[in-house]
Amino acid sequence: MTMQFYEFPTLGNISKLMLRSGEIPEPGRRQVLVRMRACSLNYRDLMICRNEFPPAKSSNLVPLCDGVGEVVALGDDVTRHKIGDRVAGLFFQEWENGPLTERALGTALGGPLDGVLTEYRVFEEGGLIGFPDHLSFHAAATLPCAAVTAWHALFCGSRTLTPGQHVLVLGTGGVSVFALQFALLAGAHVTAISSSDEKISRLQEMGAHSTLNYWDTPKWGDIIARQGGADHVIEVGGSGTLSNSMTACR
Repeated sequence: MTMQFYEFPTLGNISKLMLRSGEIPEPGRRQVLVRMRACSLNYRDLMICRNEFPPAKSSNLVPLCDGVGEVVALGDDVTRHKIGDRVAGLFFQEWENGPLTERALGTALGGPLDGVLTEYRVFEEGGLIGFPDHLSFHAAATLPCAAVTAWHALFCGSRTLTPGQHVLVLGTGGVSVFALQFALLAGAHVTAISSSDEKISRLQEMGAHSTLNYWDTPKWGDIIARQGGADHVIEVGGSGTLSNSMTACR
């Protein structure tokens, strides 16, 4: 039987993306065949297709790191999954827990490993995790990269978020929006900033306690600092925002 998948013969431009056909792979020992049902997009995927985000395969790369599906076949000795399970691929296929190693860094989906923009994909059984029944495939497909990044930022390490603390989220990208939701569920006070009044209204509807338009208030770090400062800053802007983010810290 055949399947279809997308592939970049060479990286450099989104226009190079090609639709291909090939044989459906068979899972080997301790491997799982997944019928992919939904994928989501991250900015990282665009950077990889532009060849701006090493390391990645230089040719014949199947893109996208975030995807979910259902288990349709099992290789020998698989114990973690069964046929019919709804699963998501781990962003780093060989990082389940513990310190992040150099080896694990080389196992990211969508570059350097082939990604999930395909009808079927074989995974090592340890590279998959189930997700709750109440989530649709489309909703679950947004979790592996952005949601886990936000969760890791707030709840891992020595400065775990606690109720009553102040969280600052920058913009309305996936990591920031997930961090907003997680922080609210944890009982934190959340300030959100954006350049769009329309998006600020959406953030307020989602529960943000305070908001700022950073075009109108370019020194937003000073304002937040005068209000007591933030215990956690979800810094996603890089060089354009880091100075203000540091100023905003409690």
